[in-house]
Amino acid sequence: MPETQQIFPWGDSRRFNSYSAYFRRLFGGRVQKVVIDAGFTCPNRDGTISTGGCTFCNNDAFSPSYSHKGYSVARQIEEGILFHRNRYRKAQKYLAYFQSYSNTYKSLAELREIYGQAFGHPDVVGIVVGTRPDCVDEAKLDYFADLAAQGHYVILEYGIESVYDRTLKRVNRGHDFATAVRAVELTKARGLHCGAHFILGLPGETDEMLVGQAAAINALPLDTVKFHQLQIFKDTLMARDYAERPEDYRFRALPEYIDLFTDLLERLRPGLVIERFAGEAPPRYHLNPSPWGLVRNERLLQLLEKRLEERDTWQGKRY
Repeated sequence: MPETQQIFPWGDSRRFNSYSAYFRRLFGGRVQKVVIDAGFTCPNRDGTISTGGCTFCNNDAFSPSYSHKGYSVARQIEEGILFHRNRYRKAQKYLAYFQSYSNTYKSLAELREIYGQAFGHPDVVGIVVGTRPDCVDEAKLDYFADLAAQGHYVILEYGIESVYDRTLKRVNRGHDFATAVRAVELTKARGLHCGAHFILGLPGETDEMLVGQAAAINALPLDTVKFHQLQIFKDTLMARDYAERPEDYRFRALPEYIDLFTDLLERLRPGLVIERFAGEAPPRYHLNPSPWGLVRNERLLQLLEKRLEERDTWQGKRY
């Protein structure tokens, strides 16, 4: 008799609550993000808070070739869909992912014009809005709630980066963790989907701190979360800080990072959807060669799943 597969609380045999399964549950098939640059900036860059930006920020490192702020939103969506139809043939529906900088940092009238374009394509079923916790207010969130009430998938994805105020100050984030808590709670109070982004390995954070933040993350009413390992990019304030204080930084080898993330994953609540646990960027942006080499996201997932099996563990085992 074949061994019965264990089914976890999220409804399948995968050892974490995966992003791909989340969208299959919502839409019945694969949904692909199309990255949009709608020409937003950031209060941490234009002088409202600071002119330096977050020390780690180099937006170009994560922007695909078809995403061009000189093009209209409609054109970027059309070209992005054509790009992904060649690469991901199973995708039938698309999300317009407004990724670059702070995508609520304009007037409400401007937001209406920008996001109204996203739903002009028949294959776009929703929007993903990447922004800062200090760039939303009641009126803007009400607008996004109205879009969701029309049957569109809408998720606000906040760059939180760390739950520790000392770290947020060190990387010139320009807000504290309490600001992130408030933004997430206001978003969920309107029934909107809500996600967050965290960086694992920011200067001064120990393994104990990184794993220990699970309690604070679990307490947030988030639907999805993504994690990236620390990467230092050229022409950033962090590159300068690293040159001056390299002893404050620790770059984990890939097996070490996977074990660290597994320790964190064991403590994350089962209902939290894991969008990703690491990231990749073109080598030309890295200050130093990546200690992991040229490992793609697909391979990273394989290594994580193998390690979860070896340790016979899963998301929420220690929750």
